[in-house]
Amino acid sequence: IMAHIDAGKTTVTERILYYSGKIYKMGEVHDGTAVMDFMEEEQQRGITITSAATKCPWKGYEINLIDTPGHVDFTAEVERSLRVLDGAVAVFDSSEGVQAQSETVWRQGRKYGLPCVCFLNKMDKVGADFEMAVESIRDKLLAHPVCVQIPMGAESNFEGLIDLITMRAVFYEPDVLGAKFREQEIPDEYAARAATWRHAMLESAADFDEALMEAYVHDEPVEGAVIVAALRKGTLAGKVHPVFVGSALRYIGVQRLLDGVTAFLPSPFDRPVIIGHKPGSDKEIPIACDPAKPLAALAFKITGDKHGDLYFLRIYQGTLKTSSRVLNSNRSRKENVTRIFEMHANNRNIVDSASAGDIVAAVGLKDTLTGDTLCDTRHPVILPSISFPQTVI
Repeated sequence: IMAHIDAGKTTVTERILYYSGKIYKMGEVHDGTAVMDFMEEEQQRGITITSAATKCPWKGYEINLIDTPGHVDFTAEVERSLRVLDGAVAVFDSSEGVQAQSETVWRQGRKYGLPCVCFLNKMDKVGADFEMAVESIRDKLLAHPVCVQIPMGAESNFEGLIDLITMRAVFYEPDVLGAKFREQEIPDEYAARAATWRHAMLESAADFDEALMEAYVHDEPVEGAVIVAALRKGTLAGKVHPVFVGSALRYIGVQRLLDGVTAFLPSPFDRPVIIGHKPGSDKEIPIACDPAKPLAALAFKITGDKHGDLYFLRIYQGTLKTSSRVLNSNRSRKENVTRIFEMHANNRNIVDSASAGDIVAAVGLKDTLTGDTLCDTRHPVILPSISFPQTVI
């Protein structure tokens, strides 16, 4: 989850963890109780400094989630996270649209070819302007936003959203923390506007599906599943960016955003094959997301810990087991993985193994540095490393 400072990334993350059942009590950034901002400095200042990783379930899917900082001083944290993830949610403040740091994180995402969905947050804030925010994504990021939802009202009158795929209005009940919502017919005053935006959405989606193009040209009804499949194809190709709306602070729209993540963003199996190299030669080795093949993992972050260093790994191929011996192909050293943890901010659960697509933390390594590849001792490979931007100070 990436954005400019104070667009509401960590609040969105808290809501996602709550609705997916990962936490039972929602923390707030302004109270210093957010789960993902676990450092003392983060709680005092109400900002994110380090990227915190977690994993949450949603409707039969497992989502690996990293909440990144907005400030340019900590942009290395964004860089390392985008390098190992498969997709991103860009959060924008609806009253500001695209801001300076939104452009930086968007560029970082484009560099790694990440499919991205947009979330226009803070629709309840004074000055919130949905159409201005969408235009700013188009003009300043040179992106292709496709609205799959539009808001009903804005600022203090923001009451819910209209789903353009199902053409239903969704009203949230804030007294139960937005866990309940009701769907109904679109109110008359929004009907014409919804039809206009749906027309624009179908026009963009039609580029990726011939049957949909045929139906669009002849003004025939189109099934929701066909629209979703076409937009998914466009999103994975990086040619469109579905836009969701809501207000994380007021509990509106976050569940729909999660549905959008599973509908439009890629699973590890959808991502293109990564090309690694044989150590000391130019021979290319394709790395596919397959738990049965030899291990290939990238160390993307190392944090100090009272029991020794904690190494965050993204596993691209194969399976990593506890108490196993692996090769650090960048340094030609063998390493022992004594334990593997599934991380939830600064809490950890011990797991016996992790396979392709997982993001885990390991202990026991001695010589590994950020950007190093850990692989099967019999099948050495070096994955592309991480290049960090020049530090600001």
